[in-house]
Amino acid sequence: MSAPVLRFSLPRWRLTRWLADAGPDVPPEIRVALVGSLYGTLPIFAGGVINSLAVSFLIAWRIPTWPFTLWCAFEVLCCGIRLVVLLHARRRAERGERTPTDLYLLLGVAWAAGIGAGTFLSLMSGDWVAAALACLSAAAMVGGICFRNFAAPRMAGVMIALTLGPCVLAAPFLSEPMMLITFMQIPFYLFSMTMAAYKLNAMLISTMRAERENAFHARHDILTGLSNRAGLAKAFSARFESEAAPRGLALVYLDLDGFKAVNDSYGHMAGDALLQLVAERLRGLVRASDIAARIGGDEFVVLSEQTERIQLQRFGERIVREISEPYELDSGHRLHIGASVGIALAPEHGRDMNSLMAAADAALYQAKSRGKSLCVIAGQRPVIDGMASSGALRLQ
Repeated sequence: MSAPVLRFSLPRWRLTRWLADAGPDVPPEIRVALVGSLYGTLPIFAGGVINSLAVSFLIAWRIPTWPFTLWCAFEVLCCGIRLVVLLHARRRAERGERTPTDLYLLLGVAWAAGIGAGTFLSLMSGDWVAAALACLSAAAMVGGICFRNFAAPRMAGVMIALTLGPCVLAAPFLSEPMMLITFMQIPFYLFSMTMAAYKLNAMLISTMRAERENAFHARHDILTGLSNRAGLAKAFSARFESEAAPRGLALVYLDLDGFKAVNDSYGHMAGDALLQLVAERLRGLVRASDIAARIGGDEFVVLSEQTERIQLQRFGERIVREISEPYELDSGHRLHIGASVGIALAPEHGRDMNSLMAAADAALYQAKSRGKSLCVIAGQRPVIDGMASSGALRLQ
């Protein structure tokens, strides 16, 4: 079984919103996923923390002066707080609560600044071993910063600048003129790595958009935008089959009366336009918690948590009444159709989708056999010998 996807909160402070901005026109669900990627995983986090702590400790041990001691203490404090905040955020995300994203982002920036400060101190110390170790650590951290934070390219750029920028600040004070090349080298490196972060970010967003569009089309009807059979089955499973003590559900099965005559008389384009108008009316009739679906042709289904028979009867009759109102097409045609509705209840008429659809289809058949434009709620669940399709099942 795959682990649940943790949902971390979006940043709320102006500075952190700017740091984590993913660009214009990015859907909220993708922004949430991008923020989640900034938290990363504990092994990746541990790799960077262990490196920075080890380097600061070794250099402070080699040069036991108060600036290096303070740097080492800052690294220990900053990394410790980051770990506590990370674990706290993951626990809150597991419970569906707001996470301290703003604090976590600022701690990441502070950690990068600490690495840069230690690099500056090491270069200014004149100890080539300490300087080489600090610069090597800073350069190594830049790759990890870019890889781990490209979901927020601005933040990646700021962290890279804080990590390597102090090398440029120290260069004029060193006795080696050759070090002045950092004035050209590091800004170029900063620009190239930041642009790489932006490109990786754009690729990630494009991929996430495509994945969500594919997932949407896999569960929704292309013509009407309502759920399709797959989306309906998933919604039923999530609301009924997956629960230990499932709540009751109602399946409202709607079939249009006279739709074939529209296709025959006005063509399939007019028929498609009519189906879109029917779907629009159906959206206006259902509650926010209901699922409306088109399962093929002129057949629609509403999955509702409303299970009171009187209310369901009124709901079905309202659907019949509203769907039967005339339709004005853009072509100027005024069309009239009817609707018949069959309703089945779970678990009374079935505990799985196929059984419930069969019972609702049988009730729909009764509505049509009684003269159409009616709503019928299924009676007691019939006994089925062998296998029967939903279209062949009839209630006695």
